[in-house]
Amino acid sequence: MSVVWFLLTLMVLFVISLYVLYDVIFSGNKKYMCDERSLPTGEQYEPYHDTITKCVDQVLEVPYEPVEILSEEGYKLAGKYYHLKDYAPIIIFFHGYRCSSLRDGNGIFLYSRKLGYNVLLVDQRAHWNSEGKTITFGVKERFDAKRWAEYAVERFGEQQKIYLAGLSMGAATVLMTANLGLPENVIGIMADCPYSSPKAILSSVMKNLGFPPKFTYWMARLSAKWIGHFDTEEASALESVRESKIPILILHGDDDRFVPCTMSIECQAAAKGNVDLVLIKGAGHGMSHCVDALRYEKAVLAFFKKTQKVSL
Repeated sequence: MSVVWFLLTLMVLFVISLYVLYDVIFSGNKKYMCDERSLPTGEQYEPYHDTITKCVDQVLEVPYEPVEILSEEGYKLAGKYYHLKDYAPIIIFFHGYRCSSLRDGNGIFLYSRKLGYNVLLVDQRAHWNSEGKTITFGVKERFDAKRWAEYAVERFGEQQKIYLAGLSMGAATVLMTANLGLPENVIGIMADCPYSSPKAILSSVMKNLGFPPKFTYWMARLSAKWIGHFDTEEASALESVRESKIPILILHGDDDRFVPCTMSIECQAAAKGNVDLVLIKGAGHGMSHCVDALRYEKAVLAFFKKTQKVSL
């Protein structure tokens, strides 16, 4: 009898562990979210807090139109559309893990506005005003990104030029859309510090936290399948760029201590010559625009010129 109780106790603890892992890693619980004023701490970030805050304040002053679409599963997905000029290209931006587009996208937002481009800042599924309970690290979000691109075509017409852009998880998300048969209107994808796959980033973070990565990742993958109803190995940025012909710009800080810049290097190496990679010296995770705004903006401008075949 004691053996039976011991096995039952182990089973209960195992199930509890899966739910805890799901909550900590994959749930869209609002208590874990970082809004536009929740800035990261540490010596890589704190020198730029004032810069980021000022940029966020500038974005908050710009009027926008709330917009919504439905995901393939019927979730309401929310965004903020900022219209500047008719017939101008539109940048559709996707934020990082448990963050917001107002914070993560303020740099590309302000630069795009200088050029006269329209911007759509998206709330990813299970974040803020978008529905959904599970964050899938790009596996399901990639289809949402495709839907946003289709929405832009439906609303603005067949001549609308579209760029998909994102930072961190948002960057991986837009790269994962690259092989999904996007509308031809999508003329470029910009990814700032993307990871190469959900498996790669989860294993890397677990290792950095001191957990045995193989076992902990196996547990996390099981919790994603059992509770979140998705597989962390169902998609990867690496495979998507390998199969895509869409022009891609990847930017990554070479001192990124969260998503190693080697992941971006791997993505470029896997591509068929359609990926431009720019490494920003000394930049931490998501900080490339703050650390070297001139080089960052120069790379983005060159990408716009290349993909539109115009002089800007």
